[in-house]
Amino acid sequence: MIRIIAIILSVLALAWLANKHTNEMLVYILGTIFIFIQGSLLYQYVTNVNRKLTYFLESVRYSDFTINFRSDNKMGRTFKELNQQFNEVLHAFRQARAEKEANLQYLNTIVQHIGTGLITFDSTGQVNLINNAALRMLGIYRLHQLSELKDKHPRLFELLSELNSGVRELYRTPSDQPLALQGAAIQLRGMWVRIVVLQNIQTELQQQEVESWQNLTRVLRHEIMNSMTPIVSLVGTMRLIVNEDIEKSTSDQEAVKDLKEALATLEKRSKGMMQFVNAYRDFTTLPKPVFATLSVAELLQEVLQLLQTDLTQSGVLWKLSVKPETLQVKADGSQIQQVLINLVKNASESFSNQTNRLITISAYQTDSIVMIEVEDNGDGIEPEAIENIFIPFYTTKKTGSGIGLSLSRQILQQHNGQLNVSSQVGKGTIFTLII
Repeated sequence: MIRIIAIILSVLALAWLANKHTNEMLVYILGTIFIFIQGSLLYQYVTNVNRKLTYFLESVRYSDFTINFRSDNKMGRTFKELNQQFNEVLHAFRQARAEKEANLQYLNTIVQHIGTGLITFDSTGQVNLINNAALRMLGIYRLHQLSELKDKHPRLFELLSELNSGVRELYRTPSDQPLALQGAAIQLRGMWVRIVVLQNIQTELQQQEVESWQNLTRVLRHEIMNSMTPIVSLVGTMRLIVNEDIEKSTSDQEAVKDLKEALATLEKRSKGMMQFVNAYRDFTTLPKPVFATLSVAELLQEVLQLLQTDLTQSGVLWKLSVKPETLQVKADGSQIQQVLINLVKNASESFSNQTNRLITISAYQTDSIVMIEVEDNGDGIEPEAIENIFIPFYTTKKTGSGIGLSLSRQILQQHNGQLNVSSQVGKGTIFTLII
């Protein structure tokens, strides 16, 4: 308003001086210069508003919220208020973006640390996201295009390319790990994106297998015990009849002797069968683990101390490594100790003609998971046998019951862990406890 009034007054003053018949040329020159200056100041004043609006809108458009408008009074009180409002709006945008980035970082951290594999890709096969779990399951270190899977996982590439929403498929990796795949499709910014979840169901399959064997063992044990108990009882009764009646009333003592030996053999085998069946009681009635925080070093030292005499007699040396030495694990001490004793005993019996017999027990931590390895340099396990060693009743030993490794794997499953094995014939075997 001041600038407009100044221009109006300048025009009126110029007209008044012209009417006075003064030096008209000088009046016109000075008046024109004065009016031009006032008009320029007015133009600059107006364009400053547009310029500030332009800067503000550009910062919003390009998400550049680092701009700060000075709260000056040179151009009037309203400009100060406008600058303050611009700064407050930009500050609100900065806060919103910071919260968005924090939430995005939070979600990304969760996605990268969950145990379930996750892959998202668009219709062109461009992979937008793949988490660490999926990379570990597939045995790769990066994935930008689905086509990169053709060499190592050709079947998986076909499944991912054709997987429909809500459909669950099973895929086995080259290392024979079973993965369950389930997909879903969403529209994101006008583009269809497919989300695929990969879940390692090895533990679930092992648990179902163990439960099936437990049910079978329970039924067999029940039926065998029901059959053998009356047989043992009848044998005892028949032996009493032979001793009290038949032996005294017959002169054929040779036949009585043969009958006694037959009854004794029948009783011995029947009781042996009952003891054999009762040996599998633990497999079907394994108690729930009682978890406690244990020192891994102390746990392993106790196991070696218990087996020291047997190892020495077998001519087996051992080596223990725990990193870090303060490594701890949350588990049932007695059950894990039972597993380790079984594995170390198996390792000590895996040698034939080796002279440098060595068992190496090492423990370490990977991604908050405790790994305990029992390694020997013995004969190794045949490939056709390694697929069956965790099956109850299966054994490669002449005197084995075939229950130790099955029970050990069941214990690890109750700890939400795994018991894995890798072996090379003539080089040795490694059993790995994952807790």
